[in-house]
Amino acid sequence: MTPPLSRRGVLAGAASIGGAALGATTATQAQARPAEARRPAKAVVFRDVRPFGARESVDLTVVDGKFTGGPAPAHARIVDGGGRIALPSLVDAHIHPDKTTWGSDWISRKPADGIADYCEQDVEVFRTQKRPVGERAYGLMSHAVTRGTRAMRAHADVAPAYGLAGVEGIAQARDRLADALDVQIVAFPQHGVVRTPGTAELLRAAARDGLVDMVGGIDPVSFDNAMDEQLDLVFDLADRYGVGVDIHLHDRDEKGTKVLRGIVERTKALSLRGKVTVSHVFCLPLLDDAELTAMAKDLSDLDIALTTVAPSAELVLPIAELKEHGVRVGLGSDGVRDSWSPFGNADMLHRAHILGWVTDVRLDDELTACYTAGAHGGADVMALPRVEFKAGDPADFVLVRGECVPQVVVDMPQRDVVVHGGHVVARNGELV
Repeated sequence: MTPPLSRRGVLAGAASIGGAALGATTATQAQARPAEARRPAKAVVFRDVRPFGARESVDLTVVDGKFTGGPAPAHARIVDGGGRIALPSLVDAHIHPDKTTWGSDWISRKPADGIADYCEQDVEVFRTQKRPVGERAYGLMSHAVTRGTRAMRAHADVAPAYGLAGVEGIAQARDRLADALDVQIVAFPQHGVVRTPGTAELLRAAARDGLVDMVGGIDPVSFDNAMDEQLDLVFDLADRYGVGVDIHLHDRDEKGTKVLRGIVERTKALSLRGKVTVSHVFCLPLLDDAELTAMAKDLSDLDIALTTVAPSAELVLPIAELKEHGVRVGLGSDGVRDSWSPFGNADMLHRAHILGWVTDVRLDDELTACYTAGAHGGADVMALPRVEFKAGDPADFVLVRGECVPQVVVDMPQRDVVVHGGHVVARNGELV
């Protein structure tokens, strides 16, 4: 991978008007500009790094949070990469930070038979945790940063048992990490939109008051038992308040495909192209080739994105096939050490490793694709620019010791340096 190319002569030869070159700034204009605009650009040179594991190391120049191909300003700070691999920071396209017990005492989980049982246990954990949602979410989200996560889509339970505490707690953590992590918040009705009275009103308040970026739904047929009512309400909120949609869909049979068709119809009817995501989508991997092709075409035509957490070989989305049809697919952590499961760690490199493990890949390009699913795939789902180390790309990347990308996916080395917006935000597993 070659270093960014220079962009030269943007204002060269500007026309003269009234004796001043077009684009020049007079002393009076400079005095009128805000102080921030008069400060020198923040420049950093990351020396001796190997983008995507390239054989030859290069110097990456960052100005005001973006890569540039121009010469390094004289005042630029130098960060020595020591020959480390530079990789795009990863994106967690699906995580539940409000539920986590990360950093708290161990909890012993009880048997559960279905979503309703898990919901009851969620409420019990919420009521018995000594630390509020904001503290627990911050602990997990900051840990994710130290492992190289640049952005996450965070689902917050919205139900009468919690009110909007989950949304507010994640927002508090997001604000504390504003310089290190980009966060989208989803108001997620884990207890059902219709089956739990009062939830619809909370979703409406969250969307109306601008507290969330998206509104969610969950298994409209098998759990809520009211597909049209749930989807109509969720899509109406998105249309009315200008938010996105992200719906959990776990059904593995015709109930799942029925819901997908309902989502496609409403996305088209309300002109919500590019603003809808379906998470998990366990029915898709079970379709035959012809059915998958037809569904992928519909999803692509309306730019409906999908996310997977790679739970098993049978239920992971067929990412390569979906990408061939132009469907955006992101990778996520899901729940982390909550009432649903003691597992999870919000380390997206580990999740890329899991993706390779469950899909039984072994070739270098397949292992590399696992990494890009977590980096570029998640960025695509969240509508963020990809990090490809080109001029103008955001300087969100990690430095690790290793030979090549496939080996990094397998060995999961420590993230020695994590950079967000051109700033070093973590070193050796700790926030800076």
